Amino acid sequence: MSKQSIASNIKRYRDKKGISQDKLSKLAGVTLHTITKIESGATADPRIDTIKNIAIALDVKVDDLIKE
Repeated sequence: MSKQSIASNIKRYRDKKGISQDKLSKLAGVTLHTITKIESGATADPRIDTIKNIAIALDVKVDDLIKE
């Protein structure tokens, strides 16, 4: 699983839903800093719990976020 694919997938689904990073962080129960770092690729290997929470917040499957 590539950090760039996770970053771009999260951003793509977030944009598709029309929500900000701040709104996503609140929906996913993670900090805005976490979302920003994941989307920028600064977090190389986000925790699976974090990815799960983001997937739930975006109403997508974890697979959708981690696929290349």
